[in-house]
Amino acid sequence: MAALMRAHVWGLTPLGPSAGWPTALKVGVNLILNSPENMFLVWGPELTFLYNDGYRPMLGLRHPWALGMAMPEIWPDVWEDIRPLVEKALAGEASRFADMPLTMTRFGVEESTWWSFSYAPLCDETGAVRGMFCVTNESTQRMLGERNLRASEEELRLVTDALPVLVARIDRDLVYRFANRAFEEWFSVAPEGVIGRNVRDVIDAAAFEARRPAFEAVLAGEPTRIELDWTFPDGRHRVADIRYIPRRAADGTADGFYVFVLDVTDRKQVERLLLDANRSLERSVEARTRDLDQVWRFSRDMLCVAGLDGRFVNLNPAWTETLGWSDEELTAVAFIEFVHPDDREGTNLAMGGLMRGEAVTGFENRYRRKDDDYRWLSWNAVARDGLIYSVVRDVTAEKEQAALLAGAEEALRQSQKMEAIGQLTGGVAHDFNNLLTVIKSSSDLLKRPDLSEERRLRYVGAISDTTDRAAKLTGQLLAFSRRQSLKPEVFDAGRSLAAIGDMVGTLTGSRIVVEVVAPEGVCLVDADPSQFDTALVNMVVNARDAMDGEGRLTITAREESGMPAIRSHASETGDFVAVSVSDTGSGIAPGDIGRIFEPFFTTKAVGQGTGLGLSQVFGFAKQSGGEVLVESELGRGTTFTLYLPRASGSVTSEGAVVEATPLVDGHGTCVLVVEDNLDVGAFATQTLGELGYRTVWATDADGALAEMERDQARFDVVFTDVMMPGMNGIELGKDIRRRHPDLPVILTSGYSHVLAEKGTAGFELLRKPYSVEELSRILGAVAMRRRGRPTAG
Repeated sequence: MAALMRAHVWGLTPLGPSAGWPTALKVGVNLILNSPENMFLVWGPELTFLYNDGYRPMLGLRHPWALGMAMPEIWPDVWEDIRPLVEKALAGEASRFADMPLTMTRFGVEESTWWSFSYAPLCDETGAVRGMFCVTNESTQRMLGERNLRASEEELRLVTDALPVLVARIDRDLVYRFANRAFEEWFSVAPEGVIGRNVRDVIDAAAFEARRPAFEAVLAGEPTRIELDWTFPDGRHRVADIRYIPRRAADGTADGFYVFVLDVTDRKQVERLLLDANRSLERSVEARTRDLDQVWRFSRDMLCVAGLDGRFVNLNPAWTETLGWSDEELTAVAFIEFVHPDDREGTNLAMGGLMRGEAVTGFENRYRRKDDDYRWLSWNAVARDGLIYSVVRDVTAEKEQAALLAGAEEALRQSQKMEAIGQLTGGVAHDFNNLLTVIKSSSDLLKRPDLSEERRLRYVGAISDTTDRAAKLTGQLLAFSRRQSLKPEVFDAGRSLAAIGDMVGTLTGSRIVVEVVAPEGVCLVDADPSQFDTALVNMVVNARDAMDGEGRLTITAREESGMPAIRSHASETGDFVAVSVSDTGSGIAPGDIGRIFEPFFTTKAVGQGTGLGLSQVFGFAKQSGGEVLVESELGRGTTFTLYLPRASGSVTSEGAVVEATPLVDGHGTCVLVVEDNLDVGAFATQTLGELGYRTVWATDADGALAEMERDQARFDVVFTDVMMPGMNGIELGKDIRRRHPDLPVILTSGYSHVLAEKGTAGFELLRKPYSVEELSRILGAVAMRRRGRPTAG
């Protein structure tokens, strides 16, 4: 700084050139430059600022610009704080300040600082005050350190006060220097009342003498731990775990020690309880061992321990009682030697599972007795620590009883089946006898020679109508047996529901209130729409009869995201359409719920129902991939819900309505008739001949193929039955389609599991019984289409 002052252009400052400075100023400058203290002085009314090397770091970025500047300009950020002090010094009064806080900006950012300094007047030769001396030291770091220390001590106190432990520090004179809040509980004295006091003033003489050896040991540098009985001020008797840890001075000696006291009364009680429990457990284990030994010796179950090498290690007496072999004989060889040859592979697989750590439950095999008989054994086994522990039971008697029971159950099922078949055949015979009575009576009357035309037509009509009823009856039976050939197509169930709803009122009568709730959106299903309508009508008729002509009938359709568990059918997730028919009728008796879908079962009076309506609903639902749920409460009503899988895509285009047409002349069209039934074949060829068709009759598929081999070109159409010995009609049609794709094939059948399972494979189908008009119409349509088709080649 002396060099900077010599080089400074003082002529530009209020002090002027240094040669003209007053003696007092020069003396003052020399004083601060040669002082080891941090000093500055100001001179003149402008308070021109000069400082030494010790003060330079305190200026920060203001150095060296501050040299020769006015003090207010150098310290504008603290000037208002120190101005009264400066004015006091310039007035001739010295002052001293310790750790004065000042907020200043020395390095470009505002900071909090602390200073200890003294201001003294600086006089000239006449004694007049011309300036001011300052000796200063920055105490910022010390103040920050002390503040951090206080914060740390406070944080330490908060932590120690929160601990369930008494914490203290005692010096070599046994005076408390620190104590946490736990002293209030242990001594009923606040920590402030302990600090500064001698241990002897806090505890009584007996307690001090009990601790004296520990005090001496810890002050010698040895950590010490003692346990003492302690009586709390409130009279509670506790056990204290006391630890003394030496506090080391810089030279390594103990200048005091730390105290940690923990209430271990609960732990001691637990230790005593554990000791008592261990003793009790030992007695219990001893008793249990005796019990297990009794179980091992007298158990009727066969208990054993075996090695993973496949040999018995230990067996209870039940083994000898059951198999006749002694322990020595059973342990002498691998146990697989006793296993029935047919069961050895399964036994080895079970052993493999045990070796992989898998438990074996309910495994059964046969073991050879000493008399060469075999006994069925059921095993529950687990492998632990290289051994197999097993509980084995002789189930030979249970096996024999189960076989007898299975035979009895099978006999019962056969009996029930025969009873059901008897009921079915009896019902079929009853209904068909009624129908045959009409047909027989009408045909006998037609033989009378004096019959008028009007009566003749009436009897012919009766025969035709009765035949239709017989066809409907067989259709219902096929529906129940799920053997009817369906014509599935995608249609809107809601639309069909609305259409049926228009005619429900006619079925139910005026005293039944009908409510049809159609869905807002489209509910597409892929099923036979005709059979769907029939099922819906059957459920409506059933509901009508249950209400005895008066009540409320509700029909709804909705989309469902799953189907509940129904009878033996498990619940199923997926998209379904549910159609419900609810009535307020008499309900169904619980004993009848399981039988309502049986054919010919009915609770109605004689002549009021066939018992086939709900059978058709059941068969249609099953064959369409769905189910039918029944919910009923006696006296409250019944709800039938038909579940059908929901379809995607669009509605199948509806075919044109077939109007009644007159008989079509065959014009010599040649038909290959394939029919194994001689009566039906003769009737078909005779009928076709009368309609103007030429026919060739084959009684089976092989005969038909042989006729085609001789001259295929003569045939215009093939009319074949489905159910025939050997190759069926669908297989024949596919063979003909492959060989002669231009030759049309028409199928006919009254019943076929092939049609029910696989459909018609795209061929036209004429259901039996068929009328002459239906036969004429389908043959005429097929022949017309073929004549309109371009010839191949």
